[in-house]
Amino acid sequence: MGTLNVGNLGNLGEYLREQRRTAQLSLRQLAEAAGVSNPYLSQIERGLRKPSADILQQLAKALRISAETLYVRAGILDEREPGEVETRAVILADPTINERQKQVLLQIYESFRKENALEGDPERPPTT
Repeated sequence: MGTLNVGNLGNLGEYLREQRRTAQLSLRQLAEAAGVSNPYLSQIERGLRKPSADILQQLAKALRISAETLYVRAGILDEREPGEVETRAVILADPTINERQKQVLLQIYESFRKENALEGDPERPPTT
């Protein structure tokens, strides 16, 4: 039976598998270290499941790699300027707010960035 890759998830799964092997961890060892089930991690690696930002953070911590890299590979974050990626990653990694709140914060953050970029546009009339 073939795998069903959903968007960027196959790329994410391949990358996770590569990182796990580089760290010389078995699937079971990584699953235990990240606090996820062995079958769930296997499905992520095969591109069948889309992990949440929280799960990606747990996997990154267990693999000792950047959570931002996993967020980009999963399509949660676009590749951006380093400061912007860090801000977004901090919001996504905050365990004290829920997923909906994280998305709202990211939308507000993005709207402020756009507004500030427009203010620097010489063709745009100044706001009073």
